[in-house]
Amino acid sequence: MIVVNLDVMMARRKMSSGELAEKIGITQANLSVLKTGKAKAVRFSTLEMICKALDCQPGDILEYRDEEESSN
Repeated sequence: MIVVNLDVMMARRKMSSGELAEKIGITQANLSVLKTGKAKAVRFSTLEMICKALDCQPGDILEYRDEEESSN
């Protein structure tokens, strides 16, 4: 499973959802879908804008966890 750590990076950068949404040009509702991990996909262009705005790498935001290990 892919875990989205966007809220962690936003907290580290002291950036609000509204501020990030404005910087990357998406709605707060769409940003919320990404933050909660409910998105089925994310465009590379959106990921690139998030990384630029938060000065981070994609791996700082997205993490793979083995579902079997997570359930134990």
